[in-house]
Amino acid sequence: MTDALYMNDSYLKKWEAKVLKVNDGKFIVLDKTAFYPKSGGQPCDEGYMTKNGGKFKVVYVGKFSGEISHEIDKPGLTEGDKVSCEINWDRRYMFMRSHTACHLISNLLYRKANAKITGNQIELDKSRMDFSMEDYSPEKLQAFVDKANEIIQQDLPVTVDYMTREEVMKKPELARLAVGLPKGLQEFRIIRIGDIDEQVDGGTHVRHLNEIGTIELTKTVNKGAKNRRMYFVIK
Repeated sequence: MTDALYMNDSYLKKWEAKVLKVNDGKFIVLDKTAFYPKSGGQPCDEGYMTKNGGKFKVVYVGKFSGEISHEIDKPGLTEGDKVSCEINWDRRYMFMRSHTACHLISNLLYRKANAKITGNQIELDKSRMDFSMEDYSPEKLQAFVDKANEIIQQDLPVTVDYMTREEVMKKPELARLAVGLPKGLQEFRIIRIGDIDEQVDGGTHVRHLNEIGTIELTKTVNKGAKNRRMYFVIK
């Protein structure tokens, strides 16, 4: 089982690891990793593994049957190898800023409009959020974004905690996704923003809100019924 270092430290950029498994020459399982696997609308990390001066680019990271697999650009690593790993930090940090911004917006949508997230996608140049919302207007969404920017100015801390399934079930507001909680998991990671928000989440985040910058709403879409969509960028 790979130790997912990103779960407790989103700022870890470099670390040493051991190769546990190699599939088809280029799919690598490590004993520990800070490379984030594509999940929950957040793209995977990219970066490098180095062994004895040889550099292998990490082009994709995913989780398959509970195992984190790293795809490298060429063969050359074998089971038991010790490797030095490094994340493409600029890419990761942009995703961290955008992801924490998503949490702020989803908090406001949930508290002010009883809306749950039905889908999202974070990208380097923009982010998208889909949500259920009965009384919709672009002006209301802009007001939520304006409020999120006001909260950013408070520079609240963003922290990580864990709860049992039983504890989470007693607080349904922790799960903002319309699909509900994943089945089978007995412990959940909780992301807290000061004392204003806490959510079940497995992604990477900044430590302080002012790292986000400013959220700018760029587009809203009425997809019919209660399905809405918004796009935003951070600056």
